[in-house]
Amino acid sequence: MSRQRKRRNLELVATIPASPFPMTAVLIRLREYGSLLDKWLLLFCMVWAGLLIALNYTLDIESGFIRGLDSRFNRCAVLFLVYCCAFAVPYGFATVVRKQLIAPAPMFWVLLLVAPALFAVKATIASPLENRIEGVWGDYWTIVSALPFKLLVVLVPLIVLRRWFPEQPGFWGLTLRNVRWWPYGLMLLMMVPLIAYAGTQPDFLAAYPRLKQIAFIAPHTEHFGWFQLMYEVSYGIDFVTIELFFRGFLIFAFARYAGPAAILPMAVFYCSIHFGKPLLECVSSFFGGLILGAVAYQTRSIAGGLAVHLGIAWMMEISAYAGNLRSA
Repeated sequence: MSRQRKRRNLELVATIPASPFPMTAVLIRLREYGSLLDKWLLLFCMVWAGLLIALNYTLDIESGFIRGLDSRFNRCAVLFLVYCCAFAVPYGFATVVRKQLIAPAPMFWVLLLVAPALFAVKATIASPLENRIEGVWGDYWTIVSALPFKLLVVLVPLIVLRRWFPEQPGFWGLTLRNVRWWPYGLMLLMMVPLIAYAGTQPDFLAAYPRLKQIAFIAPHTEHFGWFQLMYEVSYGIDFVTIELFFRGFLIFAFARYAGPAAILPMAVFYCSIHFGKPLLECVSSFFGGLILGAVAYQTRSIAGGLAVHLGIAWMMEISAYAGNLRSA
């Protein structure tokens, strides 16, 4: 597809009138944006993500090898290589084979390495409270403080990088402009039966709810519910980090060079951070990343996608909690 035709199609999508049926409008827009994507690049990314998933779950790379490494530095280095494979290889295919880069520049190649490095640091860095407070409560506060600290680790570089991308919407898409909430509510409703089904599966119940990480403090407090709530708020903060990074930074920075093709490598990268999760969750994360990426690219906002992601995460917590009660 020529560059001029892509630009005309993008302008056409931007002018699609609002529909009285919000989900219909979203599906129309997603279909139109899908027409902008290079089908061979899409096929390559699907095959590449499938190959990485197969290698990970066959060889137990993330859950076995990486988690078994003896230092955070080593885990960070190996995760950087994994994320580079997931992210840079699709861009290599887009650049060399499909000629998808619109405006290649030195900054693009820098960002191509910075992005996996930043998320590898985020994934492995320790809470500043680790080993600072002794006993049970030291363990609790270490867990609860870890994810807000990881948000800060990602946020500071994004603040610095923002000066090179002044044309971005809001702060890496963190804006309520062009957001209509009904479609996102319908997306969440569509996920309810799938999440309810997941709550009956042993591998899902083995990983969730994440809340069980703090079960050890129950005998030490009369206000366990408040400490559970604090944990869930901390857990939700991680999805702010993820949406800012994946649907914000990886789309609005890289779309400057690759246009809508930026959605596809982002989805493979996003899939790779789920390698330690249940297989079905990992596979679905690739397609979820595509949808949320297309919506962010279309609306120039990550707010709706963040709401969906948070809703799904907390519904998974509830489903798993109920599933564990049933199996107890």
